[in-house]
Amino acid sequence: MLLTPEDTVEPHQDATHGGSIRVLQRDDWRATTTRPSKPILRARGIVKVLGTGANELQVLKGIDLDLRPGELTLLMGPSGSGKTTLLSILGCILTPTSGDLEVAGQSTKGLGPEGLADLRRKHVGFVFQSYNLFPTLTATQNLLLALDLRGIKGQMASEYAARALAEVGLTHRANAYPGQMSGGEKQRVAIARALSGSSSVILADEPTAALDGENGKAVMALLSEVAQDPSRAVLAVTHDHRTLAYADRIIRIEDGRIVDDKASEGIRAGAGR
Repeated sequence: MLLTPEDTVEPHQDATHGGSIRVLQRDDWRATTTRPSKPILRARGIVKVLGTGANELQVLKGIDLDLRPGELTLLMGPSGSGKTTLLSILGCILTPTSGDLEVAGQSTKGLGPEGLADLRRKHVGFVFQSYNLFPTLTATQNLLLALDLRGIKGQMASEYAARALAEVGLTHRANAYPGQMSGGEKQRVAIARALSGSSSVILADEPTAALDGENGKAVMALLSEVAQDPSRAVLAVTHDHRTLAYADRIIRIEDGRIVDDKASEGIRAGAGR
């Protein structure tokens, strides 16, 4: 569950529809909470080579990265820098050519496609730019389908789905279809789907790219809140500089290498809310 002490909550409305989201003030939360130092996800020496022979291309060149619980981390860099490939490896979709990856304490070394899929289902939730919702299913049904793939069914699945929709402020839209929702609402359903299986790592690929300013802020405020859960880490790949104000940490990647990795307090102060 998300940490929502009553003295640190503000209402936030979707720009198109009602439905308030509970948004914590991150600096107040920092002052009263000690973050665990052990990373939920740990990557060391990650190399990815695509193609062979004259067409060989080294996309990632020795990436070291930790994702710690209670942090919202942004991964930024120009097109072709390796962001999407790295996200796919961290999410156990692609395997690295070399290097070590641990997710929730479990190494991916030696795992085949089925083992990687099982690890992904248990521990990783994805949020996509294009939402990836089934148009013929309601918000609740989209979550139930994702839970079914994780082996969670029946009454437990219904309770998980209802809880996840409540966490993103969409209880009142539980029976709505994607075509009846605003862009901001669809992205919040996608976030609820990522949360519904108690994922310890949330990976978001350009979560605000398809949204207007107000809905983009609402989605980032929600991811910021999700990241305050001390059992979760959140990584968002983004080109959107409007997201800087919500980050705990910013990693910059260029030409397959991490060139900068720092806490974002100074950036946040300059960007404002």
